Amino acid sequence: MKPKVIVTGANGYIASLVRLYNAGSFDFTCVSHSQLDFSKPKDVASYFEKADFDLVFHTAANATTADCARDPEGTHRINTESAIEIARVCDARNKRMVFLSTEQLFNGKAQPGPFTEVEEPQSVTDYGRQKAEVDSWMRANLSNYVILRLSWQFGLPMPHVRVSPGILGRVLTAVRTAMPTKFTVNEKRCMTYAQHLADGFGKLAEAPSGVYNVASENDLTTYDAARFVAKRLGCSDTQVEELILPDRERYADRFRDFRLDGSKARALGVPLTSFEEDVDTCLRDFGLL
Repeated sequence: MKPKVIVTGANGYIASLVRLYNAGSFDFTCVSHSQLDFSKPKDVASYFEKADFDLVFHTAANATTADCARDPEGTHRINTESAIEIARVCDARNKRMVFLSTEQLFNGKAQPGPFTEVEEPQSVTDYGRQKAEVDSWMRANLSNYVILRLSWQFGLPMPHVRVSPGILGRVLTAVRTAMPTKFTVNEKRCMTYAQHLADGFGKLAEAPSGVYNVASENDLTTYDAARFVAKRLGCSDTQVEELILPDRERYADRFRDFRLDGSKARALGVPLTSFEEDVDTCLRDFGLL
């Protein structure tokens, strides 16, 4: 019998992709914001106390940085309090929780990445701090859990999967619409083909309890990464100069490097490679290379 998995935020990009490619291995039950109000933590706890599951894959969150800054109390209930309530229920029922965390835990670090799983988080955004609070609580209180710290995931739309904005999608839009678009110069972050997470989900869900970074290697700034993508899409040097513009203002006060070290997940068999390889793999998968 397949393990019963409740997926929160079920209509989101990562949840949809994981469900699509793991339907043969898990019995998924989808829970979206329209079915359960994650701004009401006690209602969330009540739902999971009554639900039938072996594992919770918790992806539901308000990941909009501006929303978290504008309404820190409201988004804290969604991103932190409800997640901890689910974790409490899982612990009480001896069930596993797989929690979707983020690279944003490290956007306040003064030293450069990539950061391993043992590095303590330091964030300068409400969203990062909200996720870090759940991350810390789970590590301190649970014995049966998996925390997935994701880098910036990218991919392209497919049936039943609504893709989130990623580096590839942003560059592709700029190229197809001939719309000059700015990309951050003062930033390094890992950018990862989301298919790797979908392909490795089974291994991660059954991994020893702990934290796993899901991130392919990258040594390019976001601006240079965008230029690389444009060239792989067939743009001439002139087109790259006209369409891929440097944003020198964002993070001008402090260069941000919140890259993650994905070697621990890679050792499990999650097929993480490099940003350049990921771009080529994704373009080949969608017939664009």
